[in-house]
Amino acid sequence: MADEHIDLPQGTLDLLILKTLALEPQHGWAISERIQQISSNVLQIQQGSLYPALHRLERRGWIKAQWGVSENSRRAKYYDLTKSGRKQLETEAGAWRKLTAAMAQVLDMA
Repeated sequence: MADEHIDLPQGTLDLLILKTLALEPQHGWAISERIQQISSNVLQIQQGSLYPALHRLERRGWIKAQWGVSENSRRAKYYDLTKSGRKQLETEAGAWRKLTAAMAQVLDMA
């Protein structure tokens, strides 16, 4: 399954971004690479989805951005979780766990 890609259910990209940024501030490319790495290449976030999601999260006040220099000495916009974003991450992670537990119960019924 490591090379098998799946489409993300609607709304999960925000949760993945928030969780990734909870660890440390990162630029967009690093966020997508980290998600891909942690998911063993199952989740691959395209730039056409990532950057609109980052802008949406920034408008909602869940992340903030500032310019910095990347590891390859290029100018990059770094994103960081806000206090409001940490609260939203907890809310969304709890809802996701509840949903996946319910889905598992239905899929595993005899």
